[in-house]
Amino acid sequence: MAMAFKMATTGMWVTDECKTSFMEMKWKKVHRFIVFKIDEASRLVTVDKVGGPGEGYDELAASLPTDDCRYAVFDYDFVTTDNCKKSKIFFISWSPSASRIREKMLYATSKEGLRRALEGIHYDMQATDPTEMGMDVIKDRAK
Repeated sequence: MAMAFKMATTGMWVTDECKTSFMEMKWKKVHRFIVFKIDEASRLVTVDKVGGPGEGYDELAASLPTDDCRYAVFDYDFVTTDNCKKSKIFFISWSPSASRIREKMLYATSKEGLRRALEGIHYDMQATDPTEMGMDVIKDRAK
């Protein structure tokens, strides 16, 4: 079994794959987004999907299930009014209203442990439907 970082609040473990994928996204820019899920049986937070550098926000939104919770990180590149290229990393807690109550509670209590394991997140968002994490919301936050 791969090394993992334990989240004290829920007894969940963050796998090395989660941290490695995040660092590749942050420093090497080989991923545009990463979707994480909790495997209740093994008590691990694992990588569910990785978006390549050519993929964008629409692919991230499409990869989030309508009846299941997930975590996601999204690397948003933009140009400021001063014509400077910038990049901000968003942490998204996806908890749709159609998901089970037990799952919502599990994801809510495990969130901080994963966030601590992923160093370098700029903004935190919580969404229950796609409009709460739309591209307009991300653009507004990144100003």
